[in-house]
Amino acid sequence: TKFSVIVPTYNERRNIGILYLLLRKAFEHPSLATDEFEIIVVDDNSPDGTQDVVKALQREYGDARLLLRPRAGKLGLGTAYVHGLLHASGEFVLIMDADMSHHPKAIPEFIAKQREGDFDVVTGTRYVPGGGVHGWDTRRKLTSRVANYLAHVLLNPGVSDLTGSYRLYRKTMLQDLVKQVVTKGYVFQMEIIVRCRKAGMRVAEVPISFVDRVWGSSKLGGAEIVGYLKGLLWLFLTI
Repeated sequence: TKFSVIVPTYNERRNIGILYLLLRKAFEHPSLATDEFEIIVVDDNSPDGTQDVVKALQREYGDARLLLRPRAGKLGLGTAYVHGLLHASGEFVLIMDADMSHHPKAIPEFIAKQREGDFDVVTGTRYVPGGGVHGWDTRRKLTSRVANYLAHVLLNPGVSDLTGSYRLYRKTMLQDLVKQVVTKGYVFQMEIIVRCRKAGMRVAEVPISFVDRVWGSSKLGGAEIVGYLKGLLWLFLTI
């Protein structure tokens, strides 16, 4: 089986090299000995030189599995996944953040869970035993909890962590879903799961430890929170 790891980046020069090496190590797990993988970096024209680091990694390691598929500017998270999908050759797609908040060591667990029940989606969750959040202040934790609580009340999605962005998808299923998705940014993750449930797709969860970024600044601000609330209401009214 081949897995395509899609990693959207914007100003992740200090993280992408470490992430690349950890991804290689994750796929060396004995349970994945017969599997293949590729890493697709979708960079939104980062001014910090993220693309230069990826090109240097390609030269240094001569690794044809590391693909750089840049875009002209900062166009949003949801469309970054769509762009990555255009270049993905695996049967399954993994999406994750580039800022080291999602540790690649969980990948063998995602894949084992998918195989256990032939699931269409496996999503990482911070909110079950074995999962957690490290490095957030009380305000950020409260914001996340409230966001998930509101989503559960309004949408009844059937998963404990609706806003997470560390997931494994069956590629054909994700290709069909992204054609229907209309939201962008953080709400994109919610809409995908809600549409999965509506379509009767099988979704499983694995516990993950989310670690706040070490380098760089968070992309979450007041505008993103307002956008989330608007998107949540839209999903409640239309799906």
